[in-house]
Amino acid sequence: MWWQLTALANAVILAAYLAISFAIGRGLWRGRQWRNNPLGLATASIFFSCAVHHGSHVVHLMMPYLGSDMHAGLAMRMAFGMDFQAAGWDTVTAVLAVWYWTLRGRFPALVRGAALFEDLKLRQAAEATLRASEERFREIVETTSEGVVVLDGDGRIGYTNDRFAAMVGRPPADLPGTPVLELVTATDRAVATQAFGAGRDTHVEVGLNAEGGRVVFARIALTTRAGEDGEPVGVLAMVADVTEQKSIEAQLHQAQKLEAVGQLAGGLAHDFNNLLTVIDGYAALLIAEADEATSGDLVMIRDAASRASALTRQLLMFSRAQTTRPQVIDVTGLVGSVQVLLRRLIREDVDLVVTAAGTPAPARVDPGQLEQVLVNLAINARDAMPGGGTLTIDTDRVVLEGGRADELTVEPGDYVLLTVSDTGCGMTAEVAARVFEPFFTTKGQGEGTGLGLSTVYGIVTRAGGRIRLDSRPGEGTTFEVYLPSTTAPADAVGAAVERQSLAGGTGTILLVEDDAAVRQLTERILTTAGYRVLVAVDGEQGLAVARAHADIDLLVTDVIMPGLNGQQLADRLTALRPGLPVIFTSAYTRGVLDSTGDERTVAFLDKPFTAAALTEKVRLVLDNRIDVAASQA
Repeated sequence: MWWQLTALANAVILAAYLAISFAIGRGLWRGRQWRNNPLGLATASIFFSCAVHHGSHVVHLMMPYLGSDMHAGLAMRMAFGMDFQAAGWDTVTAVLAVWYWTLRGRFPALVRGAALFEDLKLRQAAEATLRASEERFREIVETTSEGVVVLDGDGRIGYTNDRFAAMVGRPPADLPGTPVLELVTATDRAVATQAFGAGRDTHVEVGLNAEGGRVVFARIALTTRAGEDGEPVGVLAMVADVTEQKSIEAQLHQAQKLEAVGQLAGGLAHDFNNLLTVIDGYAALLIAEADEATSGDLVMIRDAASRASALTRQLLMFSRAQTTRPQVIDVTGLVGSVQVLLRRLIREDVDLVVTAAGTPAPARVDPGQLEQVLVNLAINARDAMPGGGTLTIDTDRVVLEGGRADELTVEPGDYVLLTVSDTGCGMTAEVAARVFEPFFTTKGQGEGTGLGLSTVYGIVTRAGGRIRLDSRPGEGTTFEVYLPSTTAPADAVGAAVERQSLAGGTGTILLVEDDAAVRQLTERILTTAGYRVLVAVDGEQGLAVARAHADIDLLVTDVIMPGLNGQQLADRLTALRPGLPVIFTSAYTRGVLDSTGDERTVAFLDKPFTAAALTEKVRLVLDNRIDVAASQA
């Protein structure tokens, strides 16, 4: 019976090996791993080879029962003998076993549920690919310019990149678990709540509370995260810092408002100066006929008109429409003359100390604008000393050369140095680097426009000077204004209003002025001075009057008029009559004039003007015309 038992055992082994080889082969076929999984192929092959070998044992053991002329002993010897067939197949099986052995170190486990051996190199390659993908994702997330925030279904932060953590000024490890609404400012929390709970892709702009009380304005793009069942499980937020953009938009909005206010201020100053011209002009005419007591009252009227004129100049400076009138002035004297004004601007707990140079400090600059420089610097110093302190103004003459001149980017030479120092809170290097930027201010809402120091910078540089500052937190601030010195004698600045005589003359003057009161006053002044005056109320009428009179010696015209403005009228008349002298009068040119600088036969007279100033300017231009004609003869 032993050989029957052997046959049965080999049949069982045959069935098992065939089942294993077919199972592995089916898995390889379905998984399309015939080419990239050699261990699976080797395993299937060796099991199949063994199955064939055991199958041959079964066949030989069953031959006596299949009618073959063979007894059991011979069958046993054939089944387990050492004939060529058995040796050959054993060799094939041995080769497959060696192949399997060489591959086994790379394939440590069967694929669960598929009876396939896992290729370790394939797994390592897949893991490497996964790691590379994760690294790429991490690199993209960590190097992007936007903050990345992953929120769970309750609105809590699950992950943030370093960019978002830096945006709000908090360590990345402290943010997970934090409700995102805690980072939103109170004013924007309602809008943020609605956006985060919308359940759809959307975007929102909110303010985020950052470290140190800062507010970061952020534009957030929200994308809903869905789970395996398709239901929302959270939100992906891409956060862009738009603080600078918001600041630029606010500056633009502020600039537009200031432009509108400036145009209004310029228009008011223009009309106001017309009134001042009339008040001062008639007062000047009355002085010539008044007794001593009345004359003193008229002088007071003219003095008030002069102070009002200074106010309109400040309005025009605010609107940046003021005509620059540079002249040689003694900076030391000007500082002394504005002390009273500066004491009114600063508080009682701020001491004002003025140290004057031992010698005159002449410079060519618009005195009104230099006064504005002093006022702006004094106000800036006052605000830097909320608890009181000392404001020091010093004038001196210095020589800039070598490295000092190179540092200030000026030509070597003599300069007037105006120094304004305070004992206030000072400023950091970061703030000091931006103080001259338009709209930059460290003051609270409604306490500053950010234009004070930028105006100072513009005035000084237009005068050919330079300004520098030295400041440290807690040690106060010093501004140094360098203006080119001049050897020319200083002009009179801020002279007292006195009785002035009119400069008389002869000739025919075409007067074009749209303001009736100014027109009547100007006509009377010029007539009183001995001139024949032709009057027109606008540019068109001025052209008509000029065509009707060939003996016009001078055109006196307002600049801002309806229809033809003063520049257009002058261009047409000088084209018809080359060499015709022109005097423009205005306080607000709005960029109409090509140039407001005086030439020999083209001059500008700023409103409000005095009667004496008008007649002196007329006399000067007419005399220059004679000189020009003589030089051309």
